[in-house]
Amino acid sequence: MQAPEPMPSYEQLLRRSYRSLAGALRSCRDCGWELSRRTWAENAQLAWTEALLFLLCAVGWTLARRAAARYLFRPIAEWCHLPPKDAAKMPESAWKLAFYSISWLYSTYLLFFAGYPFFHDPPSVFYDWKKGMEVPIDIAIAYLMQGSFYGHSVYATLYMDAWRKDSVVMLTHHVVTLALIIFSYVFRYHKIGILVLFLHDFSDIQLEFTKLNVYFKYRGGIYHRLNDTFSNAGCVSFSVSWFWLRLYWFPLKVLYATCHTSLQSVPNIPFYFFFNGLLLILTLMNIYWFLYIVVFVAKVLLGQVQEVKDLREYDADAASKKKGRELHLHNSWKEGNHLKNGIVKDKWL
Repeated sequence: MQAPEPMPSYEQLLRRSYRSLAGALRSCRDCGWELSRRTWAENAQLAWTEALLFLLCAVGWTLARRAAARYLFRPIAEWCHLPPKDAAKMPESAWKLAFYSISWLYSTYLLFFAGYPFFHDPPSVFYDWKKGMEVPIDIAIAYLMQGSFYGHSVYATLYMDAWRKDSVVMLTHHVVTLALIIFSYVFRYHKIGILVLFLHDFSDIQLEFTKLNVYFKYRGGIYHRLNDTFSNAGCVSFSVSWFWLRLYWFPLKVLYATCHTSLQSVPNIPFYFFFNGLLLILTLMNIYWFLYIVVFVAKVLLGQVQEVKDLREYDADAASKKKGRELHLHNSWKEGNHLKNGIVKDKWL
């Protein structure tokens, strides 16, 4: 068994990855549509039953979310007397918190308790790669769960979620993530895929946990210090985990393995530029959202923000229209409507 390769520095990541990318580009003399078509025909492995199961599960997530919102989350919001604008958004965060908690715990099990060495030795994901290799059932379950959820999330961002300033970027993120999940399964890059999912899900758990505590902070018209404390602590831990997992470990563990060591293990690895391009787009989006975190911290330090809130949200209750719109919002969230660009908008299944 090969000894684990030490995690590189940022300098080594940039230098070695650039050298590998440039070398692969120089050696690709017949790159183009014909090579892509031939590579797809020779390496892609996806049964029609797998595609059908994926579609059914995506629809299932949508139906499950609608049922959970109607029969569980909205009754809880009403029972707790949340402010109307918070009650309208609470089911979305509760749903995402539940899913990301389950998916991250399962990824943790795979990486640390199922005997896979991917986390401690990321280059090992390509050591025994073969086209059409069998996907272990435990990893296939993770792929089905995550892939179908992101298929559902593309629809949910458009028709179910509250619309935010970064919703277009969020939609792009879901499409890129869905493409990575599907194509990494088709070309049997499932080992690195589990590591990517693990490094991203934990920050989403903390984000939704923090948002829920923000929504519950003024339930029943009364300030609750415990929820305020949880939201502040969640904001700090979310900021730290976002940088550590997505901007430190993700580039040094994932991008280094896919850009550099993959070519050492599999010199002619299929769709090398396609997958690394998607991963680089994902990295840029992580940096984009980290700028929101930096802006929020700066506003706190400058005294412009006194409490935790989502800077991506539109202001749905401007002071000049607050009284008239509160009643409208209160009735709308009960009817299943959501905020879009500060306006209540019907979201149809």
